[in-house]
Amino acid sequence: MSEKRPASDSVENVEKLPRKSVRCLEARERQVDVGRSFGLPSTIITVLKSKDKLAREAQSGIEPQPLRASLRHCSHSTVKGQKCGYPYGHLNPTSARNRAVCCYNGSTPTANGTLRNGLTPIASPEMCFYCFDVLYSHLHNMEPPGTPDFTNEPFPLFVTWKLGKDKRLRGCMGTFSHISLHAGLREYAATSAFKDSRFQPIARDELPRLGVSVSILRHFEDGRDYRDWDIGVHGIRIEFLNERGAKRTATYLPEVAPEQGWDHEQTIDSLLRKGGYKGPVTGEVRRSIKLTRYQSEKISVTFQEYMSYWRNRRC
Repeated sequence: MSEKRPASDSVENVEKLPRKSVRCLEARERQVDVGRSFGLPSTIITVLKSKDKLAREAQSGIEPQPLRASLRHCSHSTVKGQKCGYPYGHLNPTSARNRAVCCYNGSTPTANGTLRNGLTPIASPEMCFYCFDVLYSHLHNMEPPGTPDFTNEPFPLFVTWKLGKDKRLRGCMGTFSHISLHAGLREYAATSAFKDSRFQPIARDELPRLGVSVSILRHFEDGRDYRDWDIGVHGIRIEFLNERGAKRTATYLPEVAPEQGWDHEQTIDSLLRKGGYKGPVTGEVRRSIKLTRYQSEKISVTFQEYMSYWRNRRC
């Protein structure tokens, strides 16, 4: 014998709600269903259902009751030493072009909202969340995500997927062309996940162990020689002629050299091999390289952080 549904869940009552509220309720039901598919704890499912109830009560004029389960909040200390207090996985509530990143690793703005080179920060965790939205949609054959609300200015960018606690590389692709961020992240979130020729396409069962990084490339400068860049600060892009005289290019993002423990020569030599150079790497070969250095704003988010943000979103 099936359980009788409450009147508030009936089709008749839902149809009486404004169209926007119906969309909100449908979105919340989808969150509950997807939450179950990922095996979320029953307490989280209860929170999602409670939000659903609050939405209906607000429309019907019933005084909403507080949720029984509280959402985790950020304990990050602000510049003034006060606790942040916003839900975990947020952006500090400043203007869209000047958002200060909180609770996530990556390039963090200084107190005055600029990076070390004086540029206003662009990268935000929402860009990583959007990449996860794109990947999730592809893996589950769903409609692509809607238009995100972060800036759509054109920038060179890279999207990197890593897997597991050891952060094993699963895909990294991007472009040095200036591309609008909405289209660029949508394209390279999928391309780096499924079309990086070094790896097999990412599978659905890998999703809970994934992390994604978005790198926005800025402040490009010509280097005087192959050593004219700072390890840990600059990414580098080299142009060179291979042993057959064909022009090749290759790049490493700023974090690669320090992660591998490489000096300037080791980084250049590895980059030449990455670009397909098969001959002996001599001092003359290194000196013939044309080097461009750049800086990167990098934001990284794990799947667990994505799910935390997703659970905290409101209609």
